[in-house]
Amino acid sequence: MITPSPELIAVIRRWHQAITARDARAIDNMLSHSEHLRYQGTADNESWTGPVFRRGFVDHLREIPDFIFEEESIEAFQCGDIGWAHNLAYLSFDNGATRELHRFTFVLHVEDGVWRIVQCHLSNNRDNVDKMGVEHHVLDKLIAAAREGFRLDQREGLATVMFTDIVNSSAIADLLGDIAWTNRVREHFDEVADIIAAEQGQLVKSLGDGTMSSFPSARRALQAARAIQCKNAESETEPPLSLRIGIHSGDVIQTDNDFFGTVVNKAARIAAAATAGEIRVSEATVLMAGNRAGPYDEPSEVSLKGLSGQHKLLRLCWEN
Repeated sequence: MITPSPELIAVIRRWHQAITARDARAIDNMLSHSEHLRYQGTADNESWTGPVFRRGFVDHLREIPDFIFEEESIEAFQCGDIGWAHNLAYLSFDNGATRELHRFTFVLHVEDGVWRIVQCHLSNNRDNVDKMGVEHHVLDKLIAAAREGFRLDQREGLATVMFTDIVNSSAIADLLGDIAWTNRVREHFDEVADIIAAEQGQLVKSLGDGTMSSFPSARRALQAARAIQCKNAESETEPPLSLRIGIHSGDVIQTDNDFFGTVVNKAARIAAAATAGEIRVSEATVLMAGNRAGPYDEPSEVSLKGLSGQHKLLRLCWEN
């Protein structure tokens, strides 16, 4: 028999209190220890399972600005040892963003004598970067690291710059441990480097979770990006990795030790705008490579951090 559950309403309210306070111990205690634990967030890449969610969620929260939580409505029900809840709340982030309505749903079950969350879903109609000003910093660190000891074979002319990034890497690294994760990333970087070289590109730098490379040919860069995603998808090495790739083309005038500027920065921002499994490409790259380098999905107009105006991006289709 299904009945309303004031007890589960109290549980969910304690959950939100723990989230707002970043209380790692309380969050861990309220989550199921089952491998069937699931989480789905607003962004496409926020789909986590089992230990990855348990171990990585607190790190995910630390990247989010402080916010005020205002409950709009909440209801919960139970049927024996199974329960579920639906919750609406307004969140206001410290970055000055507009107060936004968020939707939450939960599935709970009795585990070791207490209610624990086995499934959680959060949704909102705006993406995280637009809403919270949050994005991964690995691409910025990659650009900064590439400036040190910089060398590029191509000195001037048109170049195509590509960034690759491993999605949700902190959670996987936490699950594997430093040594196993380092070995996994090294293997991945070796595969990427081989593909870049085969397409006559130059690996400028690899750091943390990502790589930066340059190609004298836009078409070669797209072929490399497609090959990287295909190679990764076919890999049987565990754990599987999800990659996002961004590509932009433009004129390069290299000084003695630098060629950084709009081309590099825009390629990094395009990679940050991509989601797991995507290759996002600027309109300039598509024009240089030609339509036969596709196929592409329909273009979309997006804003890119630090760059004025709207930017037309296309998604390069690589799946067989």
